Amino acid sequence: MSNVTAGVPTGSVQSVDRALTILEQLARHGEAGVTELAAGLGVHKSTAFRLVATLEQHGLVEQTEDRGKYRLGVGLLRLAGATTARLDVVQEARPVSRKLAADTGETVNVAVLADRAALYLDQVAGSSALQPHNWVGQHIPLHATANGKVLLCGLEPDRLDDTLGSLAAYTDMTITKKEALRAELDRVRAQGYAVAVDELEVGLTAAAAPILNAHGDVIASMSVSGPTFRLPAARIQTVVGQLVEAATEVSHRLGWGHR
Repeated sequence: MSNVTAGVPTGSVQSVDRALTILEQLARHGEAGVTELAAGLGVHKSTAFRLVATLEQHGLVEQTEDRGKYRLGVGLLRLAGATTARLDVVQEARPVSRKLAADTGETVNVAVLADRAALYLDQVAGSSALQPHNWVGQHIPLHATANGKVLLCGLEPDRLDDTLGSLAAYTDMTITKKEALRAELDRVRAQGYAVAVDELEVGLTAAAAPILNAHGDVIASMSVSGPTFRLPAARIQTVVGQLVEAATEVSHRLGWGHR
């Protein structure tokens, strides 16, 4: 019987572990040859060479001018850049989110598009939010949330079709027809914000507005959410004004427009 850990061959896990160790060694020492890397791993040179060759194919390591040595590759910058962009959004949005939560008394969330869902990056609870649900780190359906609708508005038509998939019903208010969702997204684009009332959970209302980067692309969404009884239609209009102003402030902080 083959050695398997959680459905993955242990040899594969060991290779991943060794490859990550190589990256850590290069991060510590700047550069190293295959012989040094093999010694650090406690493996034969041929094993270390195969690992380095694979990392090189993906741009994660590169050879120095001295062809016998390797250093970290620019491919790592691409991976780090995606994380840095998210950290920038959280860092710039946090003080604005705090003020918005204080002004509205409701929960403020910041989300980005990830894996065909809205990934919640940050949350600030307002004074009215007693033991709010912590959405941070969770992937939430795009079509059933205000944040998700805003993020969908930033997609090109062909990517929108690829991203949507089937539209599951979470409540009787969830939009489950693609034609209806496209019409809703047209409204969101026209008015500059989205609203979802009882669409993900009965009794939960949220409004969301886009956060733009320096190029005017939708890179994140900021929302205000709370119990539907506390956010009726009349109050939503007031909250939306505060929300759009806050999201615009974050966009300016990220380089969009001219102040």
